[in-house]
Amino acid sequence: MVNKILIAVSTFVLGFILGIGNQTLTYGDTGYPKNCRAIIAANMNGYYTGIYTASEALSSIDRNCGAHGYSWGNR
Repeated sequence: MVNKILIAVSTFVLGFILGIGNQTLTYGDTGYPKNCRAIIAANMNGYYTGIYTASEALSSIDRNCGAHGYSWGNR
């Protein structure tokens, strides 16, 4: 029983430390979005305010947060 608890706690701590980091919006030194959560939020806001078309917003999301996106792994 103690072993199972120790394994569960260890796995949680390891996952927390090595997590991808999209739990909060993160911006770089320039003020631009850095992680996928912030990129998606910026594109949605840009679309809703008319700054971006739907195609432009989706292209940015795909380029940065798609399967081979530039922003994966950024914290």
